[in-house]
Amino acid sequence: MSRFSSDVEDEPDTPLLHRGHEDKVHRAPVCCSSRYGLALLSSYGFFVVYSLRVNLSVAMVDMLNVTHQADANHSGTVCPAHANPARPQHNHTASVYDWDSETQGWILGSFFYGYILTQIPGGYLAGRYGPKWLMGFGILGTVAFTLLTPVAADLGASYLIAVRVLEGIGEGVTFPAMYTMWAAWAPPLERSRLLTISYIGAQLGTVISLPLSGEICFYLDWTYVFYVFGANGLLWFILWAFLVFDSPNTHPRISERERLYITNSLKNELSTSAGYIPWRAIVTSRPLWAIVVAHFSYNWTFYTLLTLLPTYMNDILGFSIQQNGFLSALPYLGCAVFAVLSGQIADYLRESCRTPTVTVRKVFSLIGMIGPAVFLVAAGYTGCDYVLAITFLTISSALGGVSASGFNINHLDIAPSYAGILLGITNTFATIPGMVGPVIARALTTNNTIEEWQTVFYIAASINLVGALFYAAFGRGTVQPWAVHTSLSHHGD
Repeated sequence: MSRFSSDVEDEPDTPLLHRGHEDKVHRAPVCCSSRYGLALLSSYGFFVVYSLRVNLSVAMVDMLNVTHQADANHSGTVCPAHANPARPQHNHTASVYDWDSETQGWILGSFFYGYILTQIPGGYLAGRYGPKWLMGFGILGTVAFTLLTPVAADLGASYLIAVRVLEGIGEGVTFPAMYTMWAAWAPPLERSRLLTISYIGAQLGTVISLPLSGEICFYLDWTYVFYVFGANGLLWFILWAFLVFDSPNTHPRISERERLYITNSLKNELSTSAGYIPWRAIVTSRPLWAIVVAHFSYNWTFYTLLTLLPTYMNDILGFSIQQNGFLSALPYLGCAVFAVLSGQIADYLRESCRTPTVTVRKVFSLIGMIGPAVFLVAAGYTGCDYVLAITFLTISSALGGVSASGFNINHLDIAPSYAGILLGITNTFATIPGMVGPVIARALTTNNTIEEWQTVFYIAASINLVGALFYAAFGRGTVQPWAVHTSLSHHGD
């Protein structure tokens, strides 16, 4: 009988590795397939999720009373301000607020206080009741609260914080739900490809919504940022409700060939004891803790930049709201491109070069975590050389995209049956940087000097380095014994 995993670490001569040829014979075509349709629609879902998450970062620059903060003409920036086109005045009727840097830090971080609450419940509920509606209603809830953002901001900072917490609660279920769905939909040798397509939406959501938010603020006012992205979220929900199904077996339009290809490729990887969750084995699993540490470390850098890059561009480099959105998006464009490329390369190495999964995951994680750390620190030393600063920040984020095929999808390698719950656990820890990172960074940058921002970058880089080394030491690439409850036995990690 064959092993559970398509990736066997210890025995390169095992007969299972010859299944590559078998897969090629029986593989269902990619074009017009249900699994790639799911990848595209879930990608659109993550586009919505991230556009709703980051739009506040740009809008925040426009929500502040600049005459109160500093003279309106950017005299508060460290570097010389750039020539700005005159803003059309006709529609700028939105309120502005006198929030200090500490309040800004709390507003930007508040989303994650809700987000952390629904990670583990999200994984559990997706397994229990099915991921489709959990993800659908989670995002729909976030859309509703996004549309209420301007009202909440007018009522006061505490109301805005509450609305952002509620948005976080809705979005918290999305990644665990989608991992649960991929456990039933992604053939092992197509995992990196399908998941990177699915999650590229998160990067594209950032890439497109940052500049678009800047343009909306420039030509209209900041309130429209929330209305435009909220409406887009409603459109996604309608498509998701009608076109997506929990598993290949419940999909009415899937071809029989594709359904058999997916279910046969997964039959030895999924647990046969439905409803049973080996909590003790899960929380004591070293490979899982390796992912936790890597995920926490990577997100520290990711969330610090995600929430504060527009502020850095404005306060230090002196870019206006319009230029700000475009330039803040460049690092995420790099990240998106590298994430997709890494998915293709990772599956090619596993399938055609027979590289053990564990080697692929560790190498991609090391590149995707140490690379960003080096260039982030370097960016802090570019002074007012705008081109170099933006280049280094872009390279830093782009290299981070490589980790999309590293620790980021390792949950599905070690326990496909419990991937949603595992992601809920790692994402719970990985959300903490989103909660404390912006608050600590804004507390360290009260005077907005380049030296203060260097400290912020050093902290992020050091945390990244520790996470990369820990994952390299303890990460694994095969299905863990506790994750498959059948008569089969399995040795080693």
